[in-house]
Amino acid sequence: MAAIYDRYFRWIHGNHLVYNTCWEDPRLDREALQLCADSTVLVITSAGCNALDYALAGARAVYAVDVNPRQNALLEIKVAGIRALSFEEFFLLFGKGIHPDFASTYRSRLRHLLSESARSFWDAHLDLFSRSGHIRGFYDHGTSGLVARSVGWYVRNLARVEEQVRELFNCSCREKQRALYFDEIKPRLWNSWIQYIAKSPLCMSLLGVPRAQRELLKGSHQNGICGFIESAFDAVFAELSLHDNYFWRVYLLGSYDEQCCPEYLTESGFTKLKEGLWESITITTCSVGEFLERATASISHAVLLDHMDWLYAHNRDEIRREWQGLLDRSLGTTRVIWRSAGSHVPGLEDTPVTVAGRRRELGTALSMNTDYARELHQRDRVHTYCSFHIADLNLQSAA
Repeated sequence: MAAIYDRYFRWIHGNHLVYNTCWEDPRLDREALQLCADSTVLVITSAGCNALDYALAGARAVYAVDVNPRQNALLEIKVAGIRALSFEEFFLLFGKGIHPDFASTYRSRLRHLLSESARSFWDAHLDLFSRSGHIRGFYDHGTSGLVARSVGWYVRNLARVEEQVRELFNCSCREKQRALYFDEIKPRLWNSWIQYIAKSPLCMSLLGVPRAQRELLKGSHQNGICGFIESAFDAVFAELSLHDNYFWRVYLLGSYDEQCCPEYLTESGFTKLKEGLWESITITTCSVGEFLERATASISHAVLLDHMDWLYAHNRDEIRREWQGLLDRSLGTTRVIWRSAGSHVPGLEDTPVTVAGRRRELGTALSMNTDYARELHQRDRVHTYCSFHIADLNLQSAA
């Protein structure tokens, strides 16, 4: 089974757009990173939403890096749309996920702004912003979108709770929201069939969850993966306010609205990016380690998503390469944040790095902000990770 899971995962990530939107809460990132006008941020691109958010937060440079060229093509066309389109046109694309004449708009106004690699991707995928059959629009595409589409179909046709879910996002008070979820939605939504699908290797692979991360999830809750997912659902839909939870809105309902969306999709955010903030973003297709080895600029902040989980089980040399690169590109103190499917941070005790010519274990070069990270994690609107981590590279204490 492990070998099959790994083959699923390699095939999906090697041949498809996986993420159509970011699933890391940038509100927490902003608090954890404390960006300023001198900040230079390295982030794994994913869907590019949070790279745009860091630009809006005022970072001087945002380096978006991903080994999957399709993810970078998505960020490229977002930047092209910001440069060339009106807010209304842009919101059709990435707010509603539907554009009635995307092919013409793309060819006449966007294509020339893209790299050759991004052009190649979008030339072949002009249908991603159309609606047909059960496909509601852009956010039903990509492999994670396929899962979203299936969940949306299930909500509408089997559980028959779409109206209740829409009402949930419009609740004016937490008590009403909690009652609606526990009394009307959860009993019809959370059954043995959906639990089986949620923990299946294929579903996890489509969502971008590798086997190692699945094992971490399994061990992070006494009732395994299903127990973790159920507790996450309970927290999101009953304990946290949903009025601005655009992550779950787009996943369950297939689109954003102008009151519940990422900041780059607000009119004010779009305008700031269009007026020049987009220029702070540089997009590179390669591994994080390769980027850092080639980089000449310093890195003051790094956002590694859930990358440590991915690499620890399969490529520990790449963990060492990445962190060594961050140490080499640091001017003194660099802040790094990441998420994990487990409560324990893998790789800190057994990853060797070199600081000031001396060999050290990675953990001795990090000052962990554990309490602050735990406090922020409780407010995470996504709630699909077990833990959140904030670390400062401290070259003086490690030397």
